[in-house]
Amino acid sequence: MRRHARPRLRLRELPALRLGPLRVTPRQLDLLPSPEAPERRWAVLDERQRGTRFLELPVRSVLNTAASTGMGFWSVNPYVGCEFGCTYCYARDTHRYAVERSGAAPEPLPAWEAFEKRILVKTGVAEVLARTLDPARLAGHTLVIGTATDPYQPAERRFRLTRRILEVLLGHRGLAIGIITKSPLVTRDLDLLGRLAERHEVTVNISLATLDRRLARRLELRSPVPAARIRALDRLTAGGIHAGLLLAPILPGITDDRAGLDRLMGAAKAAGARYVVGSALRLGPAARQRFLPVLAREFPELAERYQRHYARREGVSPVYQRALSERLHELQRRHGFPVEEGMRRSRQLEGREDRAAAAEQPRLL
Repeated sequence: MRRHARPRLRLRELPALRLGPLRVTPRQLDLLPSPEAPERRWAVLDERQRGTRFLELPVRSVLNTAASTGMGFWSVNPYVGCEFGCTYCYARDTHRYAVERSGAAPEPLPAWEAFEKRILVKTGVAEVLARTLDPARLAGHTLVIGTATDPYQPAERRFRLTRRILEVLLGHRGLAIGIITKSPLVTRDLDLLGRLAERHEVTVNISLATLDRRLARRLELRSPVPAARIRALDRLTAGGIHAGLLLAPILPGITDDRAGLDRLMGAAKAAGARYVVGSALRLGPAARQRFLPVLAREFPELAERYQRHYARREGVSPVYQRALSERLHELQRRHGFPVEEGMRRSRQLEGREDRAAAAEQPRLL
């Protein structure tokens, strides 16, 4: 194949073919965009005084399969990024991936900060879910809402995307639906959750790392206070919703002490929680950029050990995980929580059914 002056593209074992002169009109679609084509810009839906912008993220698919994520469930996330700004949040990396895939002009912010101040809003999430959800494809897997960002973060008050997702699911029967959130805003949808529970198996996981309000504020800049989350758990269970406490993340040397975990489980029991699940800290590349400097400032005695451990891996060592599991199981039994259900939900949420443990790693603490 040749153009006017010199070979443009060579294909082996393909004889030369003279096509003669070709006429290209402006109506024809360019196979390769011009380098001078302007970059797509984000559509700004809303702004906050603290510098947060809410940007529209067009989507053609919204369901993440268990196979694509390596987890034990399917998932859907109405937002990417979160105003709560929890310093340890692993989902910062998912925000970076979404921005890179979008093709829009990047924001002049580091990835960890963009996660908190550039919230991507999937305005069409409910309509796309309605078109693409085939319950048979889930093959018995749970559909979890809020695995990479909080579905009831402050943006939900305006955009109401999570509620619209639940309304779509109301049109089906026989699904297993899970929700993970830190926010008491989930109780706004108690009426809808109750109707869903008549048609599906519905579970709400309230995420909480500590009952200590001051400690929580050092780690989670703008998340709801612990007491508000416990009250939300109480309202959910009182309303007949199958709900439990997700102790996540458990931070080695900070929130993994026996006394603190014991108080958490006691508060969960008093609020009517059906189960308690514990999950240890994971730190991806973008999360490390945010959390490790905070750790050095707030907990300098732990900084070197964290830096050394998480420089080569994202999760805790198998030795630490076993010791933590034993502590959680002991406290679950003491407070009357089903250990087996906690283990099953923990394996599912962490995706450990499909992940073989690597070689033995040194103890973190």
